[in-house]
Amino acid sequence: MLSQEQRTTILGLSATGKNKREISRLLGLSRQSVRKVLAMNSSAVPRIERDEKAAPHRQRIIELLHTCKGNLVRVHEELAAEGVTMSYQTLTSFCRRQGIGRAPLVPAGSYDHQCLPGVEMQHDTSPHEVTVDGRRYKAQTASAVLCYSRLLYFEIWPQFQRFDCKAFLTEALRYMGGAPQRVMIDNTHVVVLRGSGKQMEPVPEMAAFGERFGFRFVAHEIGDANRSGRVERPFHFIENNFLAGRTFASWQDLNRQARQWCDRVNATYKKHIRAIPRELYAAERLHLQPLPAWIPEVYRLHQRMVDNEGYVSLHSNRYSVPADFIGRRVEVRESRERIEIELDPRRIVTHTRLLTADQRVTLREHRPRRGENGGEGPKRSDPHPDEQMILQAAPEIAPYVADLKRKGRKMAGVALRHLLRLVREYPREPFLGAIAEAAQYGLYDLDRVERMILRRVQRDFFLLEGNNDD
Repeated sequence: MLSQEQRTTILGLSATGKNKREISRLLGLSRQSVRKVLAMNSSAVPRIERDEKAAPHRQRIIELLHTCKGNLVRVHEELAAEGVTMSYQTLTSFCRRQGIGRAPLVPAGSYDHQCLPGVEMQHDTSPHEVTVDGRRYKAQTASAVLCYSRLLYFEIWPQFQRFDCKAFLTEALRYMGGAPQRVMIDNTHVVVLRGSGKQMEPVPEMAAFGERFGFRFVAHEIGDANRSGRVERPFHFIENNFLAGRTFASWQDLNRQARQWCDRVNATYKKHIRAIPRELYAAERLHLQPLPAWIPEVYRLHQRMVDNEGYVSLHSNRYSVPADFIGRRVEVRESRERIEIELDPRRIVTHTRLLTADQRVTLREHRPRRGENGGEGPKRSDPHPDEQMILQAAPEIAPYVADLKRKGRKMAGVALRHLLRLVREYPREPFLGAIAEAAQYGLYDLDRVERMILRRVQRDFFLLEGNNDD
């Protein structure tokens, strides 16, 4: 179909005396097309008037759209079942032209904030599912975006608390090489103390954190999530590009790959901004506030008691310490990568921070040597303390004790404790006689052995009626 400009040109050339053949040759059009324009003698593009195949079924389509909950695929299936012949594309184009099942489009509004270089960075979190070390986790993706250059940085961690927020923002500002004037947030409780929007007051701890880098936290109004659209947009991209089909050996491996992915994406041309973020960032970096000469490490302090096994518990995980720490109070310093357990300034144990719960980590130097104890406690090769006392009191029953540990039904420790009680409570001769008889018949039930001892004691040490010869 010829455009209005082509039709105007044809009529103009005809007015100068050009015939149809010349006009056709000059414009590269068919003589039939030129003839139709000259016959209409108008530059207006004619409307196509034709019946639409779906028009007779308009009311039925509206009814089915309500019944099928807005699913045009189901509407097409129901129409086909009723004998209506039309393609799915015909149905969708008809609904689109007629505005059926579609909310009327309205122009997007504009926001009063200016995306000037170095003015604003937006920060938000979103839940995503990730596979780490063969396990599936529901983790939190924390993202930060400079509003002018759209420079993106994100990390993914199993949880996101105030400590994690400060650690993330510290790394984000390091990645961006400076701090903006304000950081836009989504009224998150991690930062907000009270209020929302313009009345939002940050937690003093977070306000002091912002002052250290020279920015302040601001929040958009509740229900105005588009105000933070710069950071909301990448979450879909992260889920469907970075996370799609990827598995990770550890959380550190995940975030190392995330940083590499950010480097690659920030150097890629973006159609929606018609620029490369890295090139815009080169101009924006001059307007960012420089970072402090010294950035203190983000950490949390905990007070713990070392348990009897030589471990310190923190967030459902257990970290080993030297044996002489047992029963003493220690200070635990939790940072982004490490756990430091301090007994005094000269004795500090350092562990790698565990990010998943219910784990126990033991450093090599905290493991007792096999068969050695350094002079403290029994060796693994030494006999049980109860067994030592039994053999000291009655060394002649050593073979029976060895068979009792191997063949007895009770646990060895319980059986030895029972046998030690028999040694201590009953006279020596009845005890040894009963043990000799039990060894002869392979009897290791100590309750029966105790009854055998009692019968011997009754016969030998007590004078009962019927046993008196006088």
